[in-house]
Amino acid sequence: MIESRALFHEDQSTCDDPRVGYSPLVIRIGRALMIAMLALACACLSRMADGQTPPSPLDIGLSGGAVPQSIMVSGPNEPFTGFASDDCGCRNVAGGFPCKGPCQSCMRAIDCANNCGHEATWDDMRPLDFNSYAQGGYAGPARLAHLSQYRLRPRDQMQIIYLLTRRQSSGAYRLEVGDEVLIEAIGSEDTELTRGTLLNGLLIQPDGTITVRMLGQVHAAGMTVDALRGHLEKAYQVYYAEAAIDVTPVKTNTLADDIRNAVGGRSGLSRQAIDVIVMPDGKVRLPGIGEVCVQGLTLGEMKTEINLRYSQTVVGLEVEPVLTQQAPHFVHVLGEVRSPNRVILEGPTTVLGGISVAGGPLPGANLRQVVIFRRAEDWRLISTMLDLQGAVYGKRPTPADEIWLRDGDVIIVPAKPIVRFNWFVQQVFRDGIYGMIPFGGVSYNLGTGVR
Repeated sequence: MIESRALFHEDQSTCDDPRVGYSPLVIRIGRALMIAMLALACACLSRMADGQTPPSPLDIGLSGGAVPQSIMVSGPNEPFTGFASDDCGCRNVAGGFPCKGPCQSCMRAIDCANNCGHEATWDDMRPLDFNSYAQGGYAGPARLAHLSQYRLRPRDQMQIIYLLTRRQSSGAYRLEVGDEVLIEAIGSEDTELTRGTLLNGLLIQPDGTITVRMLGQVHAAGMTVDALRGHLEKAYQVYYAEAAIDVTPVKTNTLADDIRNAVGGRSGLSRQAIDVIVMPDGKVRLPGIGEVCVQGLTLGEMKTEINLRYSQTVVGLEVEPVLTQQAPHFVHVLGEVRSPNRVILEGPTTVLGGISVAGGPLPGANLRQVVIFRRAEDWRLISTMLDLQGAVYGKRPTPADEIWLRDGDVIIVPAKPIVRFNWFVQQVFRDGIYGMIPFGGVSYNLGTGVR
């Protein structure tokens, strides 16, 4: 206290004692610098003993903190030469890397691919282009496809587009119900045999027959034009020595028109498509062919199956299925999280991502024993237990337990043992015994004893 008062005395000299003028804060800073220098020396000696390169002050830091993530890339005397290149905009670069500015971070990070399948530690950090997308990181890379093939499942929504091609892949066209033909007698003055006109042909009835002169009903559905002509000439030879009959198709492929009208309306002004949803049994219903099982098929396989079914009954009709909306994908998160709920999967999601959507873990969550219940392809139950505590505490840079979630997974975040014990005490004692038998406790008075 005497020295402290002497510092403020007007007549006291400040040059006699070297300690005079240094505040306690300056002394503490000096001691901290000495401790940091001793720590650096110890680290250098330790690494030299192990045959490693001594660390630099940037690796250790004056306060023993983490490694700085940003270091100046260019020297202080290097002139600024502008951006990467003048043609950086609007060009196709493999990977889609954006143009980078002149001030890029020199970072160290961990790549799980560099550890031969083993889980890395923070000691494995090395220089890595961690910020390769720079200001374009919000969009990110295209990455790999989620699936090599998407296969349909119940509740998928699709649009089936109908295309009238008017062509037949093979063979001759066969008449069908609803078609119209013109029947004429060639080289004969008997015009009574003519049935139909080029504007309104002879209609093939629903039973597949046509009605002609002298012969009555003749079956025509399923026959080619040449086959029907030969059949009529042979039948008319009973009445004419030399019967020459000509059959001209007036209107054909009417079944395709009927299906198109059923899909888009008879006016043809509406879109030639229908919207369908895969039913729980894995089927869809389409006009003209009924139920088609599509569960587990790709869109290409579905197109082939439907077109094959249509080709058996109609000519010149093709469909093009388009997936308009996937079936919703869910996981269920329960236990020690802030908002236990059903979480929608809108893209690839990991376990920690699913827990974070549910509000994150509570303070009493046991992240060492997170349980995942999963249904396999044949609906059998499989499960696993994950240790995510090291990842949440920042101790495991590439945790092997951070797995991808699958549609239908159930995530259970249990409580810590101390929390479960607290529940037991609360239920048995406070809500149980003490709830039924009032107990005021015991107090002790030094004068009179227990009361």
